[in-house]
Amino acid sequence: MLAVAITETSQVGEARRLCVEVAQEAGFDTAGVGRVALVATELATNLLKHGGGGELLCGPWSDPAHSDPSHAGLDLLALDRGPGMRDPGLCLRDGYSTAGTSGTGLGAVRRNARLFRLQSAPGSGSAVLARLAIAASRPTPDGLAIQDHSPMDLSPAWGAVTVPHRGERACGDAWTAISEGALRVFLMADGLGHGPDAAHAAAEAVRRFRQAPLRPPGAILEAIHQALRPTRGAAVAIARVDAARGAVTFAGIGNIGAAVVAGTEIRRMLSHNGTAGHQLRRIQEFEYPWPDGAVLVMHSDGLASSWWPPRQAGLLALHPTLAAALLYRDHARGRDDCCVLVAATPASIPDD
Repeated sequence: MLAVAITETSQVGEARRLCVEVAQEAGFDTAGVGRVALVATELATNLLKHGGGGELLCGPWSDPAHSDPSHAGLDLLALDRGPGMRDPGLCLRDGYSTAGTSGTGLGAVRRNARLFRLQSAPGSGSAVLARLAIAASRPTPDGLAIQDHSPMDLSPAWGAVTVPHRGERACGDAWTAISEGALRVFLMADGLGHGPDAAHAAAEAVRRFRQAPLRPPGAILEAIHQALRPTRGAAVAIARVDAARGAVTFAGIGNIGAAVVAGTEIRRMLSHNGTAGHQLRRIQEFEYPWPDGAVLVMHSDGLASSWWPPRQAGLLALHPTLAAALLYRDHARGRDDCCVLVAATPASIPDD
């Protein structure tokens, strides 16, 4: 995802142009690009007027389990640390405004998004997720785009944000995931340093993982280690969640953080020191319990390890992409690429 800081009016146009560019690269048609431009403008304007400034993230979204356009699109995330909203539902109504405007901003965003999520509370800032599909939304009788029952909303229960080092477009962090029945497997890679060479190493780890994602994590990690020898190397971690067995198998090299959270309890998972592709002492798998309702959090070292407990109660019960974005907002170090992945138990994903 690309990020634009929104602190003054001219950056609204910058955010719109960036989102339009990303939408065109993703394959949106002319009408779709127009929807993206509108949503980006409204979100960026809201950040200025109501959040005291903030950050707009924009990046492609797709479901690895599907290839049709209804499962691909663009995520826009507006994040601020402003005063927050006392009544988020009221703020979504057309005509309601606390800034003396027409009060159609968030309502327009929701109407044009295939998936819309909002989290806000007084004193805690706000976060908005708007997911737009490459395929046009089917309108409902009241003119709203289908949201809560769309394939994009009921996709596998994970979400992530990946943001490059400030001022760069190539991100040295990458992730991917697959789902097979009750089995879900997640990979995260952090290429050494940042920039194009780090991005190449991380992308190579993703490519090798996708060749045989259902093998044991240790075996996949060994294959990635060999594949990354011509690159600058990467920290890599793989988590294999087997809900039927109630267990997660984990193997990692380097400083990818990973934890299983169940209620108020957290279990951090162990990686060995080293760099995939270069220095490696050993590869070892560890198994941890996966209780009902558990949540997996993985992150690169661009996120501070002190993210637990989250600053907002109930954060990990939110839509996974929104939860990942809030962890990024509140705990990113700000001096490196940053990747945060949240994977929830599918039944725990909120539908409204």
